[in-house]
Amino acid sequence: MRLILEPDLFQDDWPQVPVARVYGRLIRVNGLLLEAVGCQLGMGDRCQIEGRNGRLIEAEVVGFYKDVLCLMPIEPTQGLMPGARVLPITAEQTIAIGNGLLGRVLDGLGQPLDSLGELTDVSLVQQSHTSYNPLLRQPIRQPLDVGIRAINSLLPIGRGQRLGLFAGSGVGKSVLLGMMTRFTEADVVVVGLIGERGREVREFIEETLGEEGRKRAVIIAAPADTTPLMRLRAMRLSHAIACAFRDQGKQVLLLVDSLTRYAQAQREIALSLGEPPATKGYPPSAFAQLPRLVEMAGNGEHPTGTLTAFYTVLAEGDDQQDPVADAARAILDGHIVLSRKLAEQGHFPAIDINASVSRLAMQVASSSSIEQSQIFRHILSRYNEVRDLLPLGGYQAGQDPEMDLAVRVYPEMAKFLRQTTQSKINLAESLTQLEQLMGVMGYESASV
Repeated sequence: MRLILEPDLFQDDWPQVPVARVYGRLIRVNGLLLEAVGCQLGMGDRCQIEGRNGRLIEAEVVGFYKDVLCLMPIEPTQGLMPGARVLPITAEQTIAIGNGLLGRVLDGLGQPLDSLGELTDVSLVQQSHTSYNPLLRQPIRQPLDVGIRAINSLLPIGRGQRLGLFAGSGVGKSVLLGMMTRFTEADVVVVGLIGERGREVREFIEETLGEEGRKRAVIIAAPADTTPLMRLRAMRLSHAIACAFRDQGKQVLLLVDSLTRYAQAQREIALSLGEPPATKGYPPSAFAQLPRLVEMAGNGEHPTGTLTAFYTVLAEGDDQQDPVADAARAILDGHIVLSRKLAEQGHFPAIDINASVSRLAMQVASSSSIEQSQIFRHILSRYNEVRDLLPLGGYQAGQDPEMDLAVRVYPEMAKFLRQTTQSKINLAESLTQLEQLMGVMGYESASV
């Protein structure tokens, strides 16, 4: 007697056997660092740690020692217990790209922080960390109008340039960044608020951007109370989104506040791994990551797409030789220094013209405007030589005609450098007003 089973007989009643899944175990929590064993994961791979009540906490592999993996969590680790399961994430990391991002506020994982619902009109693409061939980048030839007279006329900027705003705390970096956000001519503005105060996020959206500015902006926020890895993710995400819009042929403006907080987040991770501090508490890896990040910005291969980036750099104690500020100055295409002395005088924006420079000024400005800006800088520097003597009566007029000119025209120069936060002065108007100021000085088109 033979028993013949039909193929579909009792098929619906068969139990579904789950596919086996390899997982590891959490063995130690050491400060910010989590240690796990039993997982086959490489550097940069992601995993989920099972906490109390089935809560899953995402983490990333940042190092290893023998068979022990060093993990850094993306979110707070409350509820983790000894022996918690560590589940590898096999899916590729993707980011949402598309016009549906405009007007939205995201966290470092690309998830909405606003109350506008899920992202629509976007497509998921794999996040790439490949470097660019420098020979394929489009050259910088077109000037960028940022709507600020002092920068347009004396520190001309090109589309695709990367600059830093250097200053101590409370000197007006965020205000100047907000002016650029509103005034700069760009199709898309990507704003990365990394490691700053949480209250500034809503202020920036409602007061700085406004309803009109928000329509063309994408905001990525990772305040100071988030984990170091979340701050790193938010910085990379802001660059990835800006690069994606640039590769679509759009004019993109990337504003990051701040590059220093990114370096500090990298420092926290490196010190947790046991890397020795090298320069004022910063390990070598913190400085190695800066050029990799900054090189993502700038122009790409698309013939019409551009990506101009501004990074705020916090000079602690107004020390321009701060290690992060010094490293950023070497890899950026120029720097704008804000002076605390000018800010204390009520001079805003508090740009120290003589300490600032745009390395691409010669490529994007005419020879006559370059000549006029050099004359302006020279006269301003002559006034700075004697400004401390004026209240004491230590300066006697009539001995140096050029110094006399500097003292006489300084009020007009200071007025030229000031600008209210609500007034926009375009590039053409800025150059015209600089030419008029040269006439007041008595210079037409002669060199110093």
